[in-house]
Amino acid sequence: QVQLVESGGGLVQAGGSLTLSCAASRSIVSITSMGWYRQAPGKQRELVAQMLSNGLTHYGESVKGRFTISRDNAKNTVYLQMNSLKPEDTAVYFCNARYVFRDYWGQGTQVTVSS
Repeated sequence: QVQLVESGGGLVQAGGSLTLSCAASRSIVSITSMGWYRQAPGKQRELVAQMLSNGLTHYGESVKGRFTISRDNAKNTVYLQMNSLKPEDTAVYFCNARYVFRDYWGQGTQVTVSS
């Protein structure tokens, strides 16, 4: 199993930046993929960014060029650097880990971008 704990959400003005962190309970080197999803009120959960164990990354179209996913293997932590934030980025952000054919989720952290 994998426990995930997110941190770093908050309120920021449009154009600002935030960094989210996701700490895993086991070595992330052994995890197939880790990523970030978000869900806004009334909308489906969507992929924001994903990093495979080999370092390959994928980004949602709406965040390409603004968000960056990275990881620190020594700390078993994945980060999401969010720049040039827009009001439409407002959502609950969830950390995800795919491990042994199962998906694990964190509790979510709220990001609110004011205009």
